[in-house]
Amino acid sequence: MENMQLTNNEKPQWYVLQTLSGYEKMVQNNLRTMVENNNLQDYIVDIAVPEEEEITEKNGKKKVVMRRKYPCYVFIKMVYTKHVWYMVTQTRGVTCFCGPQGRPVPITEEEVKRNQLEVITEADIEFKVGDKVEVLAGALKDFVGEVKEINFDTQKVKVIVSMFGRETPVDIEFINIKKINA
Repeated sequence: MENMQLTNNEKPQWYVLQTLSGYEKMVQNNLRTMVENNNLQDYIVDIAVPEEEEITEKNGKKKVVMRRKYPCYVFIKMVYTKHVWYMVTQTRGVTCFCGPQGRPVPITEEEVKRNQLEVITEADIEFKVGDKVEVLAGALKDFVGEVKEINFDTQKVKVIVSMFGRETPVDIEFINIKKINA
């Protein structure tokens, strides 16, 4: 077995695992158990199954359900070693790492932000209440508005935009706005 001592320059990175269909939550739980049982907390620091809210209608009633953004995939933040790779790939429900010949390739910082894998803190955002911001994505793309409220729990900002001559408050995710420098 290889030396399991971490060096200072080894920083955990996000990787993508492919799983059996419908096994995402089970894989997440199995990996957490494996980390705990093998004392790998320094090597595997986070495991995520990105989900989003979806409104469904059944028998005339609307219901909010959580839907997996990426069926058959689990995101894992870890320090790559042969031993950790072996432990992860031997976990029930995991088929392989995403990458050439099943070799893990870390995802980019942009992909981490886009998939909201890490919580954004006050130090990470470039805007504050009262700032003018531009909407970067969604139905309001290219709209300009003013930040009225910042909610770190939901990772959203309440922005007042002008639509059809009226001031309208809208909730937008942190990653979908940028500060306009005046």
